Amino acid sequence: MSTPSAPSTTWFDELGLGLFLHWGHASTRGWELSWQMTGGVHLQEPPLEPVTCREYFANAGSFRPERFDPAAWAELAWRAGARYVVFTAKHHDGFAMYDTKLSDYSVSKTWGRDVTAEVVDAFRARGFRIGLYFSYVDWHHEDYPRLTDDAVAKPYRVGVYRKGTPEQWAGFRAFMLGQLDELLTSYGDLDIVWLDGEFEYSAEEWGFGEIRELIRARQPGALVNDRCVGHGDFTTPEQQLPIMAPDGPWEACLTMNTTWGHVPSDDTWKTPRAVLHTLVEAASMGGNLLLNVGPTGEGEFPPQAVERLEALAGWMERHAESIHGTEAGLELWQFHGPSTRRALAGGATRLYLHLTMRPYERITVRGMPVNRVRGVTLLGSGDPLVWTAHARLRDVHAASPDPTGELHIEIPSELLDGLCTVVAVDLAPAPAPAPA
Repeated sequence: MSTPSAPSTTWFDELGLGLFLHWGHASTRGWELSWQMTGGVHLQEPPLEPVTCREYFANAGSFRPERFDPAAWAELAWRAGARYVVFTAKHHDGFAMYDTKLSDYSVSKTWGRDVTAEVVDAFRARGFRIGLYFSYVDWHHEDYPRLTDDAVAKPYRVGVYRKGTPEQWAGFRAFMLGQLDELLTSYGDLDIVWLDGEFEYSAEEWGFGEIRELIRARQPGALVNDRCVGHGDFTTPEQQLPIMAPDGPWEACLTMNTTWGHVPSDDTWKTPRAVLHTLVEAASMGGNLLLNVGPTGEGEFPPQAVERLEALAGWMERHAESIHGTEAGLELWQFHGPSTRRALAGGATRLYLHLTMRPYERITVRGMPVNRVRGVTLLGSGDPLVWTAHARLRDVHAASPDPTGELHIEIPSELLDGLCTVVAVDLAPAPAPAPA
């Protein structure tokens, strides 16, 4: 029997920015999603007050986000430059944000609405690629076993996990696969299945190969992240950019402050400039940024998140072409900053130089095909910039048909963008090889 081919990742490589949505009933109390009931405050930055499991689980009945408007979410995210969404259909706390038939611990039982269906429909209508997040872990399910307030279960310690009997594990795993199957068969074609929670059991116990085959059978075109260990299509560094670009497709998932859910006491918000610079650095390394928002208990984006998304939207109006549909640009020895590139018709190339460091009056790009530089402009305005190019003497002496050297570009201070200036460099196609 032949092994099924992996789905194409070409479209994923060109997205640039995605929206991660961490939401659940904990938002009504300003609690971090799932983790605040673990008692493991050492896992939180900033530290968060512990919440009892009894109080956390009982809170589900209060979840009625009357201002929930997924079409408004989608519109703002689209203007901010996001082109895919990943929605938390079920986090570690086990609360299903969709209409599961296998548990009463779900939004369809507490509020009578299928939140996942409404999010998927709204974002799909706006043109987004659709991803659903699903945690293997279920701290509410009796057979997992359920997280409790006794001293054995808490505080949560990495590497010290609660275990049930083999019979309980078999029952829970059947339940987990059943819930995953519901998601795979109820919301149309999915582009991404974003799995999480692999850390509490071994690869053999989870059976990641079987999980990947289930996804392939139900959603053959969907990509799966690397937390389906050994069977992922892309990697997911978390909260920081990697030192070097991972092999293959990747995205960095990042919060705007420190917490994933809606936690009003967390005031560690990154500046709009810092968020944007993380995006351009990810794009310059050939990856995507999956930027998180934790909606409030009323169903709205926090004003701090709106402020940052609006800042991205303003910048994207002028500079989106340097992010969408691009690939990694120059090496850092060539240009000391993030850069991307795109291929143009006929073999031409456009480079995008993102100026993230100040002050600067002139920038230098090294290793450039100097005879092929056709123009240098400020992206967004189209203003031409003054530039000079100098070939390496070695290439001049060798009469190279395509010499390399240094490109020097003048940057007038009055033209600078408040968040990130982008310089576009247009290069003609490489000359045809001389006949043998």
